[in-house]
Amino acid sequence: MTFYNYEKDPAAIYASSFNIIRQEAGDALATLPQAMEPVAVRLMHSVGMTDLVADMRFSPDAADAGIAALRRGTTILVDTRMVAGGISQRFFAEGETLAANRILVTLTDPEVALIAEKMETTRSAAAMELWRPHLEGAIVAIGNAPTALFRLLEMVREGAGRPALVLGFPVGFVGAAESKQALVDEATELGLDYIAMLGRRGGTPMASAAVNALAIAALGQSDRPM
Repeated sequence: MTFYNYEKDPAAIYASSFNIIRQEAGDALATLPQAMEPVAVRLMHSVGMTDLVADMRFSPDAADAGIAALRRGTTILVDTRMVAGGISQRFFAEGETLAANRILVTLTDPEVALIAEKMETTRSAAAMELWRPHLEGAIVAIGNAPTALFRLLEMVREGAGRPALVLGFPVGFVGAAESKQALVDEATELGLDYIAMLGRRGGTPMASAAVNALAIAALGQSDRPM
């Protein structure tokens, strides 16, 4: 028995959601480069907020760099299993276009706790040390710990491989805004392409959504259900 009058058709829900986003944020979306607009829409869809454009920051070639990296079959380095879980595997299973990409999480590796103790830092930052062999040309998606983004920037400054694209979406009240501002301020000097959300907002949904948006673009498609 149905007690409420609500939409049940998945396709209709999806289409309505994206129509609402474009209605509410149309003027702001129009200010973005064409390649960045689908990323912004996916970010809004992931968190139910249509006021994100003003806080978005990105390098001029960010979307193209991410799409090209995915088409090359790069490693996608993510800071938590939640970010990995939010990346839609179906996009990477379709044909051969994205099949070579792999998603790597190192946070739960047994070595991480020992590294964190030795470095006197968080496990999220320590997990970055296991990224070193994979960083060059990778896509990095950070949706949780500011310490992970800070450590990534330190590693690149120290001479570690440069990722093709950094998706900076740490969330929270301590270090989140500062870590993303550091990415924006230092990206040109470090030779990094990036997409970030200034301020406290961020999180797993945004990091995963950004990867999904780039994957859809790499497949040459648009506005698809997850």
